[in-house]
Amino acid sequence: MGKRIFSTVSLWLIIFATIYFFQARGGIVLAVLVGTLTQRELYQMVRRMGGAPFDRLGLLFGAAIMLSPLAIARCPLVTPEAILAISAVVFAIRIVGERNPENRVESLAWTLFGLLYVPFMLQFLVRTLLITGPHANTGLVLALWLIAVSKFCDVGALLAGMAFGKHKMAPVISPKKTWEGAIGGILTSAALGAGIAWFCRDYLPVSFTPLLAAGVAVLIAPLAIVSDLVESVIKRRANTKDSGATIPGIGGMFDLSDSLILTAPVGFLVFSLL
Repeated sequence: MGKRIFSTVSLWLIIFATIYFFQARGGIVLAVLVGTLTQRELYQMVRRMGGAPFDRLGLLFGAAIMLSPLAIARCPLVTPEAILAISAVVFAIRIVGERNPENRVESLAWTLFGLLYVPFMLQFLVRTLLITGPHANTGLVLALWLIAVSKFCDVGALLAGMAFGKHKMAPVISPKKTWEGAIGGILTSAALGAGIAWFCRDYLPVSFTPLLAAGVAVLIAPLAIVSDLVESVIKRRANTKDSGATIPGIGGMFDLSDSLILTAPVGFLVFSLL
């Protein structure tokens, strides 16, 4: 627990220091770095399952997908969807002459899944950082709000589960998760979301009131829990406890970013409506 707390505090200090000095651009660099390392760990777990994804080229396409929102204004054809489609064409051609006949379909499927599930989903966090509003840093604050609501759901769930947890949520997938912990995590996200919306109201759209922020957090938090369970399914299939050992007390980068994969696109869609 001590290592987990230390790593959590250290990571938030890195985030705040980066955005303080480099603002949204620094946030984008961090997002791309996290996405690339997460995708890499996913491919590594696939290899433990016996798969053979095209990981090196897949990582290049993944980074391009996450950076593409920066290029849309200058070149509308450079979209995440276009890069994903091109990657499907490239990897479909490659499996014709590469990989064993027994695993060609799996190689294509896992490579494209890695692109779709990690960088394509996380590029919505980059899009959030680029949102314009009443303040120059509106998108940055919205992104921080989304990250905090998603990640502190896990913290609230852990503490509530330790104190009140009795009913298992998904005993086969994640034995330690309980319904009481999930409720505690959702309430933690709602309270934190409302608090950030209040203290940062000058940076946020007028319509994003603390009450609305709490309501959106109640929508976002369960997705963070589901996203964490999906990663647990993949880890169990790969017969591994953690996706890596990058972060002491937490595990790999996938263990850190898992909750953002499903919340990033939904958060961006909600913010776009404000």
